[in-house]
Amino acid sequence: MEFKDYYEILGVARDADEKEIRKAYRRLARQYHPDVNPGNQEAEERFKEINEAYEVLSDPEKRARYDQFGRDWQRYRETGAPGGFDWSQYTQQPGGPRVQYTYTTAEDLNDLFGEEAGFSDFFETLFGRAGFGQRGAPRTRAARPRQGQDIEQPVQVTLDEAYHGTTRLLTKDGRRLEVKIPPGVRNGSRVRMSGEGAPGVGGGPAGDLYLIVEVLPDERFERRRDDLYTGIEVPLLTAVLGGEVTVPTLTGNVQLTIPPETQNGRLFRLRGKGMPRLHNPTEPGDLYATVTVRLPTRLSDRERELFEQLRTLQGRGER
Repeated sequence: MEFKDYYEILGVARDADEKEIRKAYRRLARQYHPDVNPGNQEAEERFKEINEAYEVLSDPEKRARYDQFGRDWQRYRETGAPGGFDWSQYTQQPGGPRVQYTYTTAEDLNDLFGEEAGFSDFFETLFGRAGFGQRGAPRTRAARPRQGQDIEQPVQVTLDEAYHGTTRLLTKDGRRLEVKIPPGVRNGSRVRMSGEGAPGVGGGPAGDLYLIVEVLPDERFERRRDDLYTGIEVPLLTAVLGGEVTVPTLTGNVQLTIPPETQNGRLFRLRGKGMPRLHNPTEPGDLYATVTVRLPTRLSDRERELFEQLRTLQGRGER
């Protein structure tokens, strides 16, 4: 009989608490759910294995029985004792007590794969053959109405689309769905489409579809939450004497007044020119523009002469 390491299957420590076990199960169940991996036999088997592990480790009585068995099995393997492992104290004898179980998770193997899905021989040997009565006659069980599995779908948008909002067309079960992505979405934002997930079980409602947003990098702007950062080149004379420069925004260029003697690296704040806030678009973030002073090149003789004069004046402390 192959030993099943349920802790390893869920990727948790042997002293993991109920919360850790439930969190690991939910993550793996979403990853290997048949609705997410249609026609993938390997994912199906992994999903069944994950459910079996959770069925045992989420039940204190089953977990205690399994842990005791695991310790005895480990000692048997380490000592290399002759003969086979003694299953008698663990195997359910005919007519003896049987452990009945009910899934407390959102998934049920029999509902998904039919009565033939079952559990591994290891599970049935340790806990009894679920789904059968004392005399071995099949027991019919009606599926409990349950909501279908939620489905996640990644989607990429540009920074401009994240600013203005956009739509995406999806194809599901032969239908075309138009999904509206609101202004202000960030990396990791979840856009919900109610009832467009996996179908429900036993007459239960369908799950939801979630678009997981990735906002693509933009060469013009760096985004920090709802604020934007950009760089602007300012000619030397404008930085010294003052003037106006053009600053790009996601709604078009604007003019920024540069005061005299503006230093390289100075940061200017343009209020309300950042990203719209996802749940409060009337109060957008800000745009910050960092000055890079652009020095003149290919000076004429006259320009060089004037700069020499300026250096002389600066050296004398004259203004």
